[in-house]
Amino acid sequence: MKLPIALSNRHIHLGQKDIEVLFGEGAELTHFKDLSQPGQCACQEKVDVIGPKGEIKGVRVLGPARGETQLEISLSDGFKLGVKAPIKDSGDLEGTPGVKIVGPKGEVELERGVIVASRHIHMHTDDAEKFNVTDNQKVKIRTSGGRAVVFENVLVRVSPKFALEMHVDVEEGNAAGVRNGDLVELINE
Repeated sequence: MKLPIALSNRHIHLGQKDIEVLFGEGAELTHFKDLSQPGQCACQEKVDVIGPKGEIKGVRVLGPARGETQLEISLSDGFKLGVKAPIKDSGDLEGTPGVKIVGPKGEVELERGVIVASRHIHMHTDDAEKFNVTDNQKVKIRTSGGRAVVFENVLVRVSPKFALEMHVDVEEGNAAGVRNGDLVELINE
């Protein structure tokens, strides 16, 4: 059975308190374009990220606001910034490094929140039934083409709020030669 894959570039999810520090009191995120997951969007707002060794300018903010700020980067971004970001599931910020976030109105010194997002699949409950998988199960995914790979340890996340799609970071996607919307095969062992 096949499902679409998407490559995720660096981005940041901001908590409301940090939004107001970075963009001004009472600031709210401004919709730029919808993302594949229902209710999620890329915002017009961007921030600069400063680590011990370097900085990355113009990191896109994704909305809506989250409970806690989380910066998702690639391993290469980590080298550039000088932080050792662990590969983690979204929202699991325990033991993660921090960085400085700079917006047009202020800056935030994050104590934690920098991760390299682990590869995962968003699945609606109906899709989980069709694929015969459950929430938090780990599966394998096979890509096709000249650089075909099998991704192991792919976390399945099931919710009636999700749309079917696998997410990998840009580095993983490029290494496997996949593009947004390509179909990949789920191997359920």
